[in-house]
Amino acid sequence: MATTRLARSSTPTRGGVGLVWPALLLVALGLVAWQVGVDASGVRPQVLPSPLRVVEQGWAYRGPIWENTVPTLQATAVGFTVSLALAWTLAVAVDFSPWLRRALTPLLVASQTLPIIAIAPLLIIWLGFGLAPKVVVIALVTFFPMAVGLIEGFASTPRQATSLLRSMGASRWAQFRHVRLPGAMPSFFTALRIGITYAVTGAIFAEYVGATAGLGIFMSVQKNSFRTDLVLAAVVVTALLSVALFALTFLVQRLVAPWSRDGGSRDV
Repeated sequence: MATTRLARSSTPTRGGVGLVWPALLLVALGLVAWQVGVDASGVRPQVLPSPLRVVEQGWAYRGPIWENTVPTLQATAVGFTVSLALAWTLAVAVDFSPWLRRALTPLLVASQTLPIIAIAPLLIIWLGFGLAPKVVVIALVTFFPMAVGLIEGFASTPRQATSLLRSMGASRWAQFRHVRLPGAMPSFFTALRIGITYAVTGAIFAEYVGATAGLGIFMSVQKNSFRTDLVLAAVVVTALLSVALFALTFLVQRLVAPWSRDGGSRDV
């Protein structure tokens, strides 16, 4: 029995490693090909720097890069928190009101037709160069997947479970708390992972349009100075931030809703 439990507990770890190492191998091969191609062609660093130069210059300018990373992280955290709170509020309200679901679902879909690239400069004009326009852009980018994930998660609750609780005299709130909310967690965390990766991109884009500090404005300044190596170094930092936040969602899921993890219940 103990051996069986140990084998089951180790399966997700082995599966995770098995999923990651092919991607890492592919990235390593791509970097080697990039380095060899740059060395062989003699292309100028202003056009295409080598991976080694990107790492060297990124480390040499680690101070300015970090100083601009902090505002980006702050904007991401605030904007995503606002978006998360709005998504939960709307999804719960929609779940309790079928009329509200019919009224708001088309508006949610229509909100995705808004061109962020056109709205972002207007937000800078209306709200200035502070935190507010970044929060709005991040919320616009991340709100839809999380709200829809929660709404669909609540709606996917088996009718037998709610009917059983209803026959036992459970209130609508009790049904929501004991059945619909736990059942929506897998859909929510899937949507959360999509949203958190969009959040960093949204913050960078908002800063690129207009900001006083942040990785977006850092990239813009370095691009105008033809420092392609530093632009790519900032891109690498952005990618690492997105991956770290993406991985953090798995830890949150383990702590908040361990029953919703797929890996622990599958046989390999």
